[in-house]
Amino acid sequence: MPDVFVNYRTGDEESAATMIARELARRFGDERIFFASNSIEPGHRFPVELVRAVEECEALLAVIGPRWAEVEGADGRPALEAEQDWTRREIQTALDRGILVIPVLVGKATRIDRSVLPKDLLELADYQYRRFDHRNAESDLTTLGDTLARLLPELGARDRDARAVRERAEAKSREKSARDTGRTRMRTRDVGDVRGGIGNLNGDLSGTFVNEPQGPVNTGRGHQYNAPHFEGDNTGVQFTAGDNSGTVHQRFERERRHSDDER
Repeated sequence: MPDVFVNYRTGDEESAATMIARELARRFGDERIFFASNSIEPGHRFPVELVRAVEECEALLAVIGPRWAEVEGADGRPALEAEQDWTRREIQTALDRGILVIPVLVGKATRIDRSVLPKDLLELADYQYRRFDHRNAESDLTTLGDTLARLLPELGARDRDARAVRERAEAKSREKSARDTGRTRMRTRDVGDVRGGIGNLNGDLSGTFVNEPQGPVNTGRGHQYNAPHFEGDNTGVQFTAGDNSGTVHQRFERERRHSDDER
């Protein structure tokens, strides 16, 4: 069942109607847009298919160009005046059903002149319209499609353009998340090598390794391992090593060594 019926008059802006139908079909799917020259299969009865489609659609676009009310019928009179004129009958059926009807004014067409409308189409002049100009075709088609997607939620759910926008946004979000994760991993990897601070931690982390301690270090549970630290002057050197359970201090003085040698 089509959602949108594209109504137009032969001899008045068929090219604009074709462009509108083609773009809407691309965006929402061929089966959602009824356009007589494309939607009626060979061998099917033209009048029956037109009536069925306009009675089942949710919206009708009345494509109206500068000559819409002037195109003549076989009798030489304006086709719009004939009760059996298909363009007129399609719009009348949509108005009678109370569905969404949007006039699409093409090119130099201005607001619909009520004086040229038959009585059963008079209210068409009161409907808010959209414009279509070949010079602004892309933006006008986008606006028309956005309007239909907003006013017809079921049609909007089939909107390929909106889905493409969502997919691009999701892809960008995934890329940003991956970049942020990579930066976090890099910072974590680089923390281990800090000059004069905590050294490289590998294996069992229950103890603490302090590289180049400059004073007492207080830690929690586990052993404390101090790298060798030498200090002193010309008279001697002190070496300190140990863990939390105790500390061994050894002092070697040059004078004592010399004294022992003399004995």
